[in-house]
Amino acid sequence: MSSADLGQALTKNQFAYREVRRRIIMGELPPGEPIPQARLAADLGVSLTPLREALRKLDAEGLVEFASHKDVRPTMLTAAGARDLYEIRRHLEPHATRLGAERRTDADADAIERAAAELVPLTGDSSLEAMLAHRAFHRALYGASHNRELVTVLDGLWDKADRYRRLGMNLAGIDQAERLERVRRQHTALADAVVAGDPDAAERVSRKHIDSSLTRLVESTLA
Repeated sequence: MSSADLGQALTKNQFAYREVRRRIIMGELPPGEPIPQARLAADLGVSLTPLREALRKLDAEGLVEFASHKDVRPTMLTAAGARDLYEIRRHLEPHATRLGAERRTDADADAIERAAAELVPLTGDSSLEAMLAHRAFHRALYGASHNRELVTVLDGLWDKADRYRRLGMNLAGIDQAERLERVRRQHTALADAVVAGDPDAAERVSRKHIDSSLTRLVESTLA
């Protein structure tokens, strides 16, 4: 994408943020390794100013850390980090999904069904678009809670969990076929419960889904 194209679609700050975030999530900018800012800015076709603005935003989201003005690194993936995300998500997301089943509107039900239709299995070679479709599905579920503060907190958790999810998709020694079929069944059950307005089922399936999530798997692997 050229600089002219950027001006038509996104601001340079927005483009730099989205692209650097994508590269961090996809592992193209590895955890703990210094980000070569001058080379990266040239590769993106932007100056250092929008790149540094993007890095400051990513720092606020916990995806990078500043060791100094010039030394910026993607944060490390750790068992403690995966555990923290799992524990918070396990308490908040099932509750939000329960509220979604209680409060969902016809528009919410339509959005959930559309998001479910866009889902594709997440495997080691999945694209960022596939990961975003997975995220959009879950956001449609907990977004139906119509609790703005709760949705904002969960959005932040998903921002941080994406890299752990990506790592989990590449773990060896797990039965991928069994995992994918289990996830498919759980996604179907989640959508059905929220659309049907069954809060007990929605909360139960959500918690079961999180207990067998990729983030949970990564925690046990990194420990």
